[in-house]
Amino acid sequence: MNRGVVLCGLGRVGWRVLESLRAMGFTVTAIDLHARPDDPRLAGVTLVVGDCRRPEVLEKAGVQTADGFLVVTGDDRVNVAAALLARRLNPTARVVVRMFNQTLIARLGGAVRNTVGLSVSALTAPLMALTAVSGESLAAFAIDSEPQQIARAELAAESPLLGRTIRELAEGHKLIVLAHQRADSPARVLHEIDPADVLAHGDRVVVCGAPTAVAPLLGQKNEGIFRGGLIRRLWRVTKRMFGAIDAPVKIASATLFVTLLVSILVFRFAGGDGWADSFFQTVNVAATGSELHGENRTAGVKVFIAGLKLVGAALIAAFTAILTNYLLKARLRGALEEGRIPEGGHVVVCGLGNVGYRCVQELIRLGVKVVAVERTADAPFVPTVRRMGAAVVAGDATVPETLAQARAGTARAVIAATSSELANLEIALLVREQNAEQRVVVRVADADFAQAAREAVGIRHVLSPPALAAPAFATALLGDRVHSLVYVSARTLAVVELVADAGDHLTDRTLHELMIDYRLLPVGLAGAEPFATTGIPKGTRLQVGAKLTAVMELADLERMLRQERPPAEWGVVVDDFPLTAAAELVPLVRTARGCSQEEAAELLKAKPFTLVEGISRGQAEELAGRLSRERVTARVVHRP
Repeated sequence: MNRGVVLCGLGRVGWRVLESLRAMGFTVTAIDLHARPDDPRLAGVTLVVGDCRRPEVLEKAGVQTADGFLVVTGDDRVNVAAALLARRLNPTARVVVRMFNQTLIARLGGAVRNTVGLSVSALTAPLMALTAVSGESLAAFAIDSEPQQIARAELAAESPLLGRTIRELAEGHKLIVLAHQRADSPARVLHEIDPADVLAHGDRVVVCGAPTAVAPLLGQKNEGIFRGGLIRRLWRVTKRMFGAIDAPVKIASATLFVTLLVSILVFRFAGGDGWADSFFQTVNVAATGSELHGENRTAGVKVFIAGLKLVGAALIAAFTAILTNYLLKARLRGALEEGRIPEGGHVVVCGLGNVGYRCVQELIRLGVKVVAVERTADAPFVPTVRRMGAAVVAGDATVPETLAQARAGTARAVIAATSSELANLEIALLVREQNAEQRVVVRVADADFAQAAREAVGIRHVLSPPALAAPAFATALLGDRVHSLVYVSARTLAVVELVADAGDHLTDRTLHELMIDYRLLPVGLAGAEPFATTGIPKGTRLQVGAKLTAVMELADLERMLRQERPPAEWGVVVDDFPLTAAAELVPLVRTARGCSQEEAAELLKAKPFTLVEGISRGQAEELAGRLSRERVTARVVHRP
């Protein structure tokens, strides 16, 4: 391969994208303001130091003749400006833009031809959310907004699947098996898998399906939400509310109520009033400054009333001011939020930045109860998350009391998604102190640091968004419908959405033909149930506009996107057929050979005969299948 690509931005995402481009065989020219030509990571890569928004810099990098252009800096304005400039300099190049603004991503792709926008947070948040829910996930995507998950499972000695076949696993759990690997042999992927293989202890399988179908295979139970009884919840809210009251509010309240109590006792025993009148007189004097029936009071009581007026006015003013200040700080809202936090079974998301917010979105879409922890109560995403139905705890997630308030120890899982790698690691360790078996998904930008955390600290689910998202940016150069990549035993599988256009290699071909000719495995068709649930309708023909989601190896994806035709080296030979099938065979022979009806009828008399040749293997297999349904004995032959 010798495909020229210009890459702008060598930050954490950019370096990872560069690695993926190299692995796919692209010739890369990089543009960056701060990179150094002697950086060993740039071996074999041409570096242009400069601002990618300047035409002379892009021209120096060769954007006019490049096949693709990727801009992955951390600034949306820089990325959009560079992408539009590149499109003006090279109207035919494929342009891939990194963006944070999800709304602008969709509009940009529709307005600017052959341009696709991708978001690191949107690419990685579904995977982080599914990992939190299921414990093991390789990729996440959606078919008609219905979430789908690809996960790996290893069969334990007590697994109920032992002794069952691959076909029984797929049919019983409503899953599509993408790979199967025995303990002592290399993995078989896609069509290499034998459905009749019997599962044994230590086997590893990679499956695709709805998260609810994948979870039992991973040993996950349907963990429900435990909220506790009504009395317990009310006590918890009341305790939390009074515990959150500031000391000045408590002091002012206590002073006011002690003063009122003393006044009531004075009026009751020194003034001779009843309990009701004493209370009435106290409130009147303290709150309004008036005093009823004062003409019959003794001198001492009158002095007391005068003092009560002064003290009461001061105390009520102070109490009102302090209480108003407390309410303005929204402490009551935080206290009442306590009642919305389940006792267990929820997922705690720490950090409501771009990644954390997307994780909350995905979890709520999966029907999981969420409690978010954010350092500041007025953070941009907090109101939106509350409207989505998630409880929000305002506080520092690295403080044990904050995690305890969010019930992190009894949650289904905790996602540490703040912008600080050290804070995320600290959160994970604090959660493990509260519950040693707790599942924690940790966001770490540096992939090397993530690997070190997995090995040294023993935190299994440490994910690096740049490393997870980089392959999607690279494969977007091949087509804008690549959802994600899955790595299975050094083999790369791509989850891709293919759209049938008029006159292309997909239109009016059956799924069976495409499965054989391009070695793909269909998992869903837009407007229909996912194939894991319904089974693959191999006879379905793709019409113009049909959107097929499939899994295929990267080399086969490149061949398909280049519209490379499969070898036409196959034919179909008919060995025998019943007389009742003759009427069906004649039109097939006429169509295949372009002959008259009489010539077709004459050919049927000589058995065996070649029905058709010079077609692809997929077409030959499809035709042989149709003939077998008519009880015709036919075979596929290879004729190079």
